[in-house]
Amino acid sequence: MPEQHYPEVRALGLFSGMTDENFFALMRGAYVQNFPPQIELISEGEPSDFLHVVLSGSVDLFSQWNGRDTSLATVRPIATFILAATIKNAPYLMSARTLEKSRIVLIPSQDVRAIFDVDGNFARAIVTELAQCYRSVIKSQKDLKLRTSLERLANYLLRQQKRAGGNAAFDLDFEKRRLASVLGMTPENLSRAFKGLLPYGVAVEGTRITINDQTDLERFAKPNPLIDDFST
Repeated sequence: MPEQHYPEVRALGLFSGMTDENFFALMRGAYVQNFPPQIELISEGEPSDFLHVVLSGSVDLFSQWNGRDTSLATVRPIATFILAATIKNAPYLMSARTLEKSRIVLIPSQDVRAIFDVDGNFARAIVTELAQCYRSVIKSQKDLKLRTSLERLANYLLRQQKRAGGNAAFDLDFEKRRLASVLGMTPENLSRAFKGLLPYGVAVEGTRITINDQTDLERFAKPNPLIDDFST
């Protein structure tokens, strides 16, 4: 991999504490590749040959079963996927495809496991990241099982508003069909949910959202950091 990309990867918490010697050893077998939109990078059930690091663009993690598919997460720069399969040397439980033109580092999984065995800081960083992923999964499950579809949409919009800078008007990250999949509902149910939020001051025009009554929406949504804060 060209050394010009080393600082971007090194800045990730996963790699920042490891020794220079081990980091350079890990990078020797890595390479960078540019992918156009809608390219499937990995398929669930396949061996986990590489740990992926997204340097630019975005990646959809999704799963398919019995003619149905669902989006599970979106990976944005700079972040890795799928670490658990790499460490366990197990098949991927999800597939991944690019949502836009993306630049991705591929690190051989066998090299990751080898450095894991000899670099204590790297091993601790991996455990920390896996713990964070586990906590995020629990929060997603709580969101899905404890809230109605209307409450899930309301809290998603509040989270997206915060990510977009806190302004009353902001854009959704992706098309509504994919948003419906992320929130665990059909496109038809999502459309009804948007209409159900009209009395709480939510206006929708395409992918443009305007929250006209912040207090009323928050009173209805009841955001909870134990569900909605994915940073802890």
